[in-house]
Amino acid sequence: MAYDFKPFDAQVKETEEWLVRELSTIRTGRATPIILDGVKPEVYGARTPLMQVASVTIEDARTLRIVPWDKSIMKNIEKAIVDADLGVGVGTDDQGLRISFPELTADRRTMLGKIAGEKTEQARVTLRGHRADVLKALDSAEKEGGMSQDELKRYKDEVQKKIDAGVAALEELLDKKKKEITL
Repeated sequence: MAYDFKPFDAQVKETEEWLVRELSTIRTGRATPIILDGVKPEVYGARTPLMQVASVTIEDARTLRIVPWDKSIMKNIEKAIVDADLGVGVGTDDQGLRISFPELTADRRTMLGKIAGEKTEQARVTLRGHRADVLKALDSAEKEGGMSQDELKRYKDEVQKKIDAGVAALEELLDKKKKEITL
């Protein structure tokens, strides 16, 4: 019996993508529009993602410019950014809003590194859960007589290789983020 690893591979890839999204929300010293993805100002009675009501551009290394398409919602956008507690400064002018990213302190960098490590550990735990599910399915297939001991061993080794590769990819993402934080 040939075991289909496609769903397992998809779960591993999905976990990596989740970690990429989570790490992108951790603020480094540089301005990045991704940090505003979770900001949802109240516009016309509904919470709406910022990217749907304004354009966001990078002015310089530590400044973002937000230009709302409707100038009447500038106060709502400003309030949503302040409420999101991103640790950024918000200023308004006649064109829109300017988001300033202050220089990170050593303590803040250490804390952000710990947060990145915690997110990576969550992803590792998720991978281990996926591995346990596949191993359980393999064991039950072997007990039902669908595969031999040799096949079971080979499939378990393959699962472990895939998990090791997935964990290595997660560690690489973490190392990259920690380098961004310390710059």
